[in-house]
Amino acid sequence: MAKCGYCGSTIIIGGVRAGNQRFCNARCHGGAAVLSVTKDIPPELLDREVTDIWRGTCPKCGRYGPVDVHKFHEVWSAVVLTRWTTKAQVSCHPCAVKRQLGGVAFSLVCGWWGLPWGLILTPVQVTRNVIGICAGPSTARPSEELRRHVLVNIDSQILAKQKAANPAPPK
Repeated sequence: MAKCGYCGSTIIIGGVRAGNQRFCNARCHGGAAVLSVTKDIPPELLDREVTDIWRGTCPKCGRYGPVDVHKFHEVWSAVVLTRWTTKAQVSCHPCAVKRQLGGVAFSLVCGWWGLPWGLILTPVQVTRNVIGICAGPSTARPSEELRRHVLVNIDSQILAKQKAANPAPPK
Protein backbone atom coordinates (compact mmCIF):
# COMPACT_ATOMS: atom_id res chain seq x y z
CA MET A 1 0.00 0.00 0.00
CA ALA A 2 1.21 3.48 -0.84
CA LYS A 3 1.50 6.25 1.75
CA CYS A 4 0.60 9.88 1.12
CA GLY A 5 3.76 12.00 0.84
CA TYR A 6 2.07 14.79 2.81
CA CYS A 7 -0.26 13.41 5.49
CA GLY A 8 1.03 9.83 5.72
CA SER A 9 -2.39 8.24 5.14
CA THR A 10 -2.61 4.91 3.37
CA ILE A 11 -3.72 5.22 -0.26
CA ILE A 12 -5.80 2.22 -1.26
CA ILE A 13 -6.97 3.33 -4.71
CA GLY A 14 -6.10 6.33 -6.87
CA GLY A 15 -4.41 9.39 -5.49
CA VAL A 16 -2.38 12.10 -7.19
CA ARG A 17 1.11 11.39 -8.50
CA ALA A 18 3.87 13.99 -8.69
CA GLY A 19 7.21 12.63 -9.77
CA ASN A 20 8.07 9.70 -7.53
CA GLN A 21 5.65 10.80 -4.79
CA ARG A 22 1.99 9.93 -4.34
CA PHE A 23 -0.66 11.96 -2.49
CA CYS A 24 -4.20 11.24 -1.24
CA ASN A 25 -5.74 14.05 -3.25
CA ALA A 26 -5.06 17.48 -4.75
CA ARG A 27 -5.27 19.12 -1.31
CA CYS A 28 -2.40 17.01 0.05
CA HIS A 29 -0.44 17.63 -3.15
CA GLY A 30 -0.95 21.38 -2.70
CA GLY A 31 0.07 21.16 0.97
CA ALA A 32 3.29 19.43 -0.02
CA ALA A 33 4.00 22.20 -2.53
CA VAL A 34 3.49 24.80 0.19
CA LEU A 35 5.95 22.97 2.44
CA SER A 36 8.71 23.64 -0.08
CA VAL A 37 9.28 26.98 1.69
CA THR A 38 10.01 25.32 5.06
CA LYS A 39 13.78 25.55 4.86
CA ASP A 40 13.53 29.33 5.37
CA ILE A 41 11.56 29.17 8.62
CA PRO A 42 13.62 29.39 11.82
CA PRO A 43 12.97 26.37 14.11
CA GLU A 44 12.47 28.70 17.11
CA LEU A 45 9.60 30.48 15.33
CA LEU A 46 7.93 27.18 14.49
CA ASP A 47 8.34 25.84 18.03
CA ARG A 48 6.90 29.04 19.53
CA GLU A 49 3.89 29.03 17.18
CA VAL A 50 3.19 25.33 17.84
CA THR A 51 3.40 25.81 21.61
CA ASP A 52 1.16 28.91 21.49
CA ILE A 53 -1.56 26.99 19.63
CA TRP A 54 -1.18 23.84 21.74
CA ARG A 55 -1.46 25.80 25.01
CA GLY A 56 -4.04 28.25 23.65
CA THR A 57 -7.81 28.18 23.46
CA CYS A 58 -9.81 25.83 21.31
CA PRO A 59 -11.00 27.51 18.09
CA LYS A 60 -14.30 25.58 18.32
CA CYS A 61 -15.41 26.22 21.93
CA GLY A 62 -12.92 28.67 23.46
CA ARG A 63 -11.79 26.33 26.26
CA TYR A 64 -8.11 26.09 27.12
CA GLY A 65 -6.21 23.21 25.55
CA PRO A 66 -4.26 21.29 24.95
CA VAL A 67 -5.34 21.99 21.38
CA ASP A 68 -4.14 19.56 18.75
CA VAL A 69 -5.04 18.06 15.38
CA HIS A 70 -7.68 15.35 15.67
CA LYS A 71 -8.86 13.19 12.77
CA PHE A 72 -12.39 12.00 12.10
CA HIS A 73 -13.54 9.46 9.55
CA GLU A 74 -16.77 9.03 7.62
CA VAL A 75 -18.21 6.73 4.97
CA TRP A 76 -21.26 7.25 2.76
CA SER A 77 -22.69 4.66 0.37
CA ALA A 78 -25.47 4.28 -2.17
CA VAL A 79 -25.81 0.88 -3.90
CA VAL A 80 -22.60 0.80 -5.98
CA LEU A 81 -21.10 4.13 -4.89
CA THR A 82 -19.04 4.50 -1.73
CA ARG A 83 -17.17 7.59 -0.53
CA TRP A 84 -14.94 7.53 2.52
CA THR A 85 -13.06 10.46 3.97
CA THR A 86 -10.63 11.32 6.70
CA LYS A 87 -10.55 14.95 7.77
CA ALA A 88 -8.58 16.81 10.39
CA GLN A 89 -9.81 19.34 12.94
CA VAL A 90 -7.74 21.58 15.20
CA SER A 91 -9.52 21.55 18.56
CA CYS A 92 -9.50 20.46 22.18
CA HIS A 93 -10.20 16.82 23.03
CA PRO A 94 -13.89 17.30 24.00
CA CYS A 95 -14.65 19.04 20.68
CA ALA A 96 -12.77 16.29 18.82
CA VAL A 97 -14.79 13.60 20.61
CA LYS A 98 -18.04 15.32 19.55
CA ARG A 99 -16.90 15.39 15.92
CA GLN A 100 -15.67 11.79 16.03
CA LEU A 101 -18.98 10.63 17.54
CA GLY A 102 -20.68 12.51 14.69
CA GLY A 103 -18.50 10.55 12.26
CA VAL A 104 -19.52 7.30 13.94
CA ALA A 105 -23.24 8.21 13.74
CA PHE A 106 -22.99 9.40 10.12
CA SER A 107 -21.14 6.24 9.07
CA LEU A 108 -23.55 3.93 10.92
CA VAL A 109 -26.55 5.57 9.22
CA CYS A 110 -25.14 6.26 5.74
CA GLY A 111 -22.23 3.85 5.30
CA TRP A 112 -23.79 0.41 4.92
CA TRP A 113 -25.75 0.97 1.74
CA GLY A 114 -23.06 0.23 -0.87
CA LEU A 115 -21.88 -3.15 -2.12
CA PRO A 116 -19.21 -4.27 -1.42
CA TRP A 117 -17.23 -1.27 -0.12
CA GLY A 118 -19.91 0.15 2.18
CA LEU A 119 -20.13 -3.11 4.09
CA ILE A 120 -16.35 -3.32 4.35
CA LEU A 121 -15.46 0.30 5.09
CA THR A 122 -18.20 1.20 7.57
CA PRO A 123 -16.75 -0.92 10.40
CA VAL A 124 -13.26 0.32 9.49
CA GLN A 125 -14.20 4.01 9.71
CA VAL A 126 -16.26 3.50 12.89
CA THR A 127 -13.32 1.67 14.49
CA ARG A 128 -10.90 4.43 13.46
CA ASN A 129 -13.17 7.02 15.13
CA VAL A 130 -13.42 4.94 18.32
CA ILE A 131 -9.63 4.60 18.41
CA GLY A 132 -9.34 8.38 17.94
CA ILE A 133 -11.75 8.98 20.81
CA CYS A 134 -9.89 6.61 23.13
CA ALA A 135 -6.28 7.24 22.12
CA GLY A 136 -6.10 10.61 20.33
CA PRO A 137 -2.97 12.77 20.35
CA SER A 138 -0.85 12.90 23.48
CA THR A 139 -1.70 15.60 26.01
CA ALA A 140 1.96 15.71 27.11
CA ARG A 141 3.29 17.44 24.00
CA PRO A 142 2.11 18.72 20.60
CA SER A 143 1.78 16.14 17.84
CA GLU A 144 3.69 16.07 14.57
CA GLU A 145 0.38 16.73 12.80
CA LEU A 146 0.04 20.02 14.69
CA ARG A 147 3.62 20.96 13.73
CA ARG A 148 2.80 20.21 10.08
CA HIS A 149 -0.44 22.22 10.30
CA VAL A 150 1.36 25.25 11.77
CA LEU A 151 4.16 24.91 9.23
CA VAL A 152 1.68 24.89 6.33
CA ASN A 153 -0.06 27.97 7.74
CA ILE A 154 3.23 29.85 8.13
CA ASP A 155 4.31 28.81 4.63
CA SER A 156 0.94 29.88 3.18
CA GLN A 157 1.36 33.31 4.79
CA ILE A 158 4.89 33.62 3.37
CA LEU A 159 3.71 32.63 -0.12
CA ALA A 160 0.79 35.09 0.07
CA LYS A 161 3.18 37.91 1.04
CA GLN A 162 5.49 36.96 -1.83
CA LYS A 163 2.58 37.01 -4.30
CA ALA A 164 1.42 40.39 -2.98
CA ALA A 165 4.95 41.80 -3.30
CA ASN A 166 5.43 40.37 -6.80
CA PRO A 167 2.07 40.51 -8.61
CA ALA A 168 1.81 38.75 -11.93
CA PRO A 169 2.22 41.04 -14.95
CA PRO A 170 -1.02 41.90 -16.78
CA LYS A 171 -1.74 39.84 -19.89
